[in-house]
Amino acid sequence: MTKSAATIAASDVKQAENARLNPSGAILEARELRKIYGAGAGSVTVLDGINLELRTGEMVAVVGPSGSGKSTLLHLLAALDTPTSGTVYFESEAVEAHRDDSIAEFRNRRIGFVWQRHHLLPDFTAAENVAMPLLMRDSRYAEALSVAGQWLAEVGLASKAQQNAAQLSGGEQQRVAIARALVSKPAVLLADEPTGDLDESNAVAVMDLLERLHHTYRLTSILATHNPLLAKRCDRVLRLEHGLLRPDAAYQQGPSPVPEGEKS
Repeated sequence: MTKSAATIAASDVKQAENARLNPSGAILEARELRKIYGAGAGSVTVLDGINLELRTGEMVAVVGPSGSGKSTLLHLLAALDTPTSGTVYFESEAVEAHRDDSIAEFRNRRIGFVWQRHHLLPDFTAAENVAMPLLMRDSRYAEALSVAGQWLAEVGLASKAQQNAAQLSGGEQQRVAIARALVSKPAVLLADEPTGDLDESNAVAVMDLLERLHHTYRLTSILATHNPLLAKRCDRVLRLEHGLLRPDAAYQQGPSPVPEGEKS
């Protein structure tokens, strides 16, 4: 067997094993995900056996009270944190199987993350902030800025490209953060309370933008939110409470099928 044939055979075996471990075919999936902080009598269980299947093209909202673990769940799905137990799969492959360097590449290329607080670098321009994910993978500076400019135009901020982030309004800063999350053309967008720090007018504008970008770029999106208007725009709404994730009956809009793992 040639080296290339051996490589292909090994790849086929790996894909078959991944399919066996994760038969649903979901683009992003969590199985029996647990996150416990501390140890012994003082330990706190934030997530207690979470099951989630995020299907390609879906926009899913996760709602729940403050402190229920919504941010923790998104961090685990993005490989920004590691679970106490359980597994996160991306395209049928266990994320934990990656080496540290490939996990970093996974986050850079396949996942876009929008935080409640934009986390922009205040002394850098809007374009430089958007370009950061590209520069981190050693893209040429001029090329990265050009792509960043295109994404700033996409979020309505082409005229603000050369302004420092600190000079922008709160709503503009969040739009820059959305452009930064999407500049790598990720498969999945994770947004943690993306309208939480905005007034009503800017919150509606960001909701409109997220929905438009989701459909235009055929994203798969999961949003943690307290905003019922944003949740209602999503295909499914799940409630995270007491460490468990279930469909939220208050937002049920029709007979959309619910993956078995999320019924318990």
